Amino acid sequence: MSTTADAPARAGAPAASGLVRAFQVFAALSVVNVLVQFISAGQLFPNGGPEEVHAAGAIVLHVLSGLAAIAAVLLWRQGRVSIATAALAAIVFAYTFLQAYWGGYSSLWIHVPGAMLLTVGVVWVLFASLRRAAPRA
Repeated sequence: MSTTADAPARAGAPAASGLVRAFQVFAALSVVNVLVQFISAGQLFPNGGPEEVHAAGAIVLHVLSGLAAIAAVLLWRQGRVSIATAALAAIVFAYTFLQAYWGGYSSLWIHVPGAMLLTVGVVWVLFASLRRAAPRA
C-alpha cells in the first residue's frame, strides 16, 4: 500500500532519470562535436578551408558543454554525482571559451595543444556521466 509520503519521491524519479539521460546525451554530443571540430580544423590548413564551419562548431560546443555543465550541477545538487563531476563539467564549459579565444592563426601554438586538453576534458565528462550518474535502482 502506498502512502502520500512516498508519492513525491516516486514522482521525482522520472525527472531525475531524465536529467541523468540529458547529462549523458549532452556529454556525448560534446564529444561528437569535438570530433567534427578536428575534421573542420584539418580542412583549414591545406586550402584555407571552411573557417565558418569551425567557428560555428565552437558555438555549438559552448552550448552543448554548457547544457552538460548545468545538468551536472543539478545532479550534484540532487546528490546523484560528485562535486568533482560537476566541477569538471563546469571547467570544460569555461575552457571552451578560452579555447575559442585562442582560435586565431597567430595563436595556433596554444590552440592546438589546447584542443587536445579539451578533448580529454569532454571525454572525461562523458565517462563520468555514464559511470557516476547512472540511475540507482
